[in-house]
Amino acid sequence: MEVIPAVDMKDGDCVQLVQGDEDTAKRYGDPVESARRWVDEGAERLHVVDLDGAIDGERRNARHVRRIVEETGVSVQVGGGVRSVEDATTLFEAGADRVVMGTAAMENPPLVGRVAERGEVVVSLDARDGEVVVEGWKEGAGVSPVEAARRFENEGASAFLFTNVDDEGLLEGVSVEPVEALVEAVEVPVIASGGVTTTDDVAALRDAGASAVVVGTAFYEGHMSYAEAEEAAE
Repeated sequence: MEVIPAVDMKDGDCVQLVQGDEDTAKRYGDPVESARRWVDEGAERLHVVDLDGAIDGERRNARHVRRIVEETGVSVQVGGGVRSVEDATTLFEAGADRVVMGTAAMENPPLVGRVAERGEVVVSLDARDGEVVVEGWKEGAGVSPVEAARRFENEGASAFLFTNVDDEGLLEGVSVEPVEALVEAVEVPVIASGGVTTTDDVAALRDAGASAVVVGTAFYEGHMSYAEAEEAAE
């Protein structure tokens, strides 16, 4: 299982939020420096999110995204405010090897297929109480992750990023059952995120069948190192 460090950006800073609440933002400085740190520790892929785009629908961190792609030389998947083929194309042209789509995909599922003609699309399925949530986790979409995943698999999604919002940022561990259900429901890879705190969490998601795990706060707060997480993922 692949371990992917998260580099979430807001107002030009690297940040981590608790359950998507902007008031909980903890800042960790230059996002490009954070990206370099994880690559120096061995990461071969980064998960980069423009939280301004995800929350407000307006991407404001494009220059940081471009610098991360150019200066790290690793694979980068980018999400946050990707609402059109043009948005996705801009990111592909900047060097991203995957784009992550959430709200726009839920609002217009065929858009995933059109973007997939340009490059790899990861559909973000963020769930609270078993329901997919959109618009920066503020609104329910009225559908379960499994129901949504089956639709998007047919639309051409390359992978799914499943985030359990109930666990996100709390550093209290992961909920394995929703990941297992999603893995069993689709053929494409499932990337797990949300609540990963210890190497036991990493191993549990590996055993649940996740192809990769995104780790954010646990890395930034020193609960485990990249090397420890990678060892647990093997």
